[in-house]
Amino acid sequence: MTVRDYEHPDELLYHKEFCWVKPENDTVTIGLHDFYVKLAGEISFIDMPSEGEEIARDERIGTVETGKWVGKLIAPVTGEVLEVNEEVEDDPAIVNEAPYQNWLMKVKLADVGELEELMNAQDAVPWLEKEIEEHAK
Repeated sequence: MTVRDYEHPDELLYHKEFCWVKPENDTVTIGLHDFYVKLAGEISFIDMPSEGEEIARDERIGTVETGKWVGKLIAPVTGEVLEVNEEVEDDPAIVNEAPYQNWLMKVKLADVGELEELMNAQDAVPWLEKEIEEHAK
């Protein structure tokens, strides 16, 4: 699915702080939404938690940086970081090229029920349209 000019895949779940989540049993893959990536500009650095670190939903877990801007990276779920994408660590700009292929981390969920609090693609459309209106004029 596309919302205005932004990719918005149907099979993913979305967090209000611009992360996408792909569930796989009791683990999830997390990345940045196309809208966030395009709004930020060319990403030069992403500060992420380390493997083995515990993260908590809605808490700041890092930053996303461009040449002129630093944004917060907010956890969409609670759990343990199982893996960090080393390719993204080495070359964060690849997220700009393909935000849904260049994921940030994989997390073992502390509570699978948290997935129900994320938005499915259809439910996220009004939220995304509001964010586009507010930030991408």
